[in-house]
Amino acid sequence: MRITLGVTGGVAAYKAAELVRRLQQDNFVVQVIMTRGAREFITPLTFAALSGQKVITDLFAESGGEANLESAIEHIAVAQRTDLLLVAPATADILAKFARGIADDFLTTLYLASTALVVLAPAMNVNMWNHAATQENVEMLRARGNKIVDPDEGYLACGMTGAGRLAGQDAIVAAVHEALHIVRDLEGQTVLVTAGPTCEDLDPVRYLTNRSSGKMGYAVAEAAVLRGARVILVSGPTSLDSPSGVERIDVRSAEEMQRAVTDKIANVSIAIFAAAVADYRPAISNDHKIKRKKEPMTLALEPTPDILATVARDKGDRLIVGFAAETEHVAENARKKLTAKNADLIVANDVTAEGAGFDHDTNVVTLFARDGRDLPLPRMSKSEVARRILDEVVRLRSTLRHAQRSAV
Repeated sequence: MRITLGVTGGVAAYKAAELVRRLQQDNFVVQVIMTRGAREFITPLTFAALSGQKVITDLFAESGGEANLESAIEHIAVAQRTDLLLVAPATADILAKFARGIADDFLTTLYLASTALVVLAPAMNVNMWNHAATQENVEMLRARGNKIVDPDEGYLACGMTGAGRLAGQDAIVAAVHEALHIVRDLEGQTVLVTAGPTCEDLDPVRYLTNRSSGKMGYAVAEAAVLRGARVILVSGPTSLDSPSGVERIDVRSAEEMQRAVTDKIANVSIAIFAAAVADYRPAISNDHKIKRKKEPMTLALEPTPDILATVARDKGDRLIVGFAAETEHVAENARKKLTAKNADLIVANDVTAEGAGFDHDTNVVTLFARDGRDLPLPRMSKSEVARRILDEVVRLRSTLRHAQRSAV
C-alpha cells in the first residue's frame, strides 16, 4: 500500500524522517513530496535515502532542467497510484491552501488532483493554531472528509507553551491505520496466498496460460501483511513488484505451485488461493519447437493438480479461501465449488462484467461463505476487495472458534 508523505516548512520537518521509518515498519511504501519551505529544514537526499523512492520537490522540471510532459503531469500519476496522502508537519499555510483550493506547487496540486484518503498532522506556533482563520480552515477540511491529527501541547520551538507541537508518531500512524481501516487482527497468523497465472509448456516456444495479472492475489497478500500476518506469496509469472514484508516464492507451472504450497502448508493457518491455475496442461511437452504443417494438429491435454481441493481435503483447523472466475451462473457455480472443494469461503466474480476480472485495478465480487452468508460487493479497488475478503476471513475464524468452544 502506498502513502504519499507531504513535508512542509516547519521546524518539525525533521520528525518526518522518523515517520518514514515508522510507516515502513508497517509495510507501507512511502514517497515524499517536499515544499520549498521544507527544504530549508531538511534535505531531499535524507528522504530519498530513507524511503528508497524519488523525492518530488517541484511541480515542473527543476530550474535548469529539461521540461517534459512527464514532469508536467507527474502530480496526476502520483495522485492515481497513492492510497493515502499524509501531510506531516502541515503548516498553517498548507492548511489554508488546501481549504481554499489554491494549487501553486506540487503538493497543493496533488491534493486537488487526488481522490485518495487524506490525513493532516498540523504543527505551528500556538497562536497560529488558535487563530480563527486556521480553525476555520481546519473545520472546513474536516467537513470534506480530511482526517486531522490534532497537535500536542507542550514547549514549542518558538519558546511558547501550548498546542501546536506535531503529534507523536503513534497518534499519526494510528490515524493512518484508522483512515485505511487497518486493524492488526491477523497478528500471530501465517497466511499463504497464491497469485497470478500458471504457464504450461507445449514446447520451448509455446505454452498455455490465461489472462491473470496477479493483481488480486498481490492485493490480498499486501492487506494481510498490513493486518499483522506473516505472509507467504506463491506467485506465477507476473510483472508486479512484491508487496513489502512478504516471503515470495516464484513458480511457473501448476505442478511447481503445488510443490511450493505443499512445502509451506504445514505451518499455515489461512490459505487463500487467488491464483488462476491452468486446469489443463499438454500431455506431452516437446523438447523442440513444433513445426507448422498444412494439416490440422490435435493437442492432447491432461488435468493439472487441483491445489485447492488437495489442501482443503486435509485442512484441519486451517481456513481455506478459493476464487471462482465465472462467465455465467456465478452464484450457482460458486456454491458448487464451495462444497466440492471443502472450502470455507469462495470469492466469485463474472469476469465479463465491466470493471471486473483480469488485469483491472477494480473488481466486482460476491463472497460465498460456508456458514450460508452471501456478501455481494459493488465495484471497488482490488485493495478494498482484499480488505473485505480478510474481514470475512476474520469473521469466519471467530465463528469457527466459537463453535468449537461450544462443542466442548
